[in-house]
Amino acid sequence: MAAILLIWLLAAPLAAAQTSPPRTSPLADWRAVVIAGDWRATDGRPIRAFDNAIRDVAAGLEARGVGRIDVFTLRPDATPKVTPDAALLRAATALGTPSERGGCLFYLTSHGSTEGVVFGDAALTPGQLAILLRRACGERPTVAVVSACYSGVFLGALAAPNRMVLTAARPDRNSFGCGEDQVYPFFDGCLIESLPMAQDLLDLARLTRTCVVRREAEEGAMPPSEPQLRVGATLQLLAPTLRFAPTAP
Repeated sequence: MAAILLIWLLAAPLAAAQTSPPRTSPLADWRAVVIAGDWRATDGRPIRAFDNAIRDVAAGLEARGVGRIDVFTLRPDATPKVTPDAALLRAATALGTPSERGGCLFYLTSHGSTEGVVFGDAALTPGQLAILLRRACGERPTVAVVSACYSGVFLGALAAPNRMVLTAARPDRNSFGCGEDQVYPFFDGCLIESLPMAQDLLDLARLTRTCVVRREAEEGAMPPSEPQLRVGATLQLLAPTLRFAPTAP
């Protein structure tokens, strides 16, 4: 996968994407990618929690005015099947090019380790994701959300003035809710719950973190995952203009 990513990095710029939809909200010209990187519980048995999460995260983002959202899973039984290499190329194409007007939103839910996250039958490292975002999004406003155990390892590599990085856990902590009996991982469920109430992207991050603290306390999940948030100075200044569209009555 690293070799494919390097070829893509050195390639000519990707073709311009299709015309953006009419601007009906501040996020109407944003492009989002929402990916389920794994389909297994920690004991190897198949689960639906990650796939449930990407379905409903995408629906929630669409309802709040995000213009174009590409959703896909790396499940081996998906139709069509998406390999890790193809997933990176597909994500890059979906996010567009640095010259485009709107921002980028990258959302990945999976299992994780201190090295990165499970990405199909491979792994996606912080460095690889940083390359993808730099190549596709450039200086555009960018939000990266990584929902996985130990996902705080992505903070340093992804930090930039134009980015908001939200992770489900500290670099040295598990996140929770990836079992057979769960509809969503705790973090994903909290973000889905928070989307209808959030005023903007930063508010969504704050509400999600507060929800995770409450949910883990209710379930007795220890030690707490402590979701991490890092917001670059440029994105911080832009945040008031990046409000979600009002929820439907």
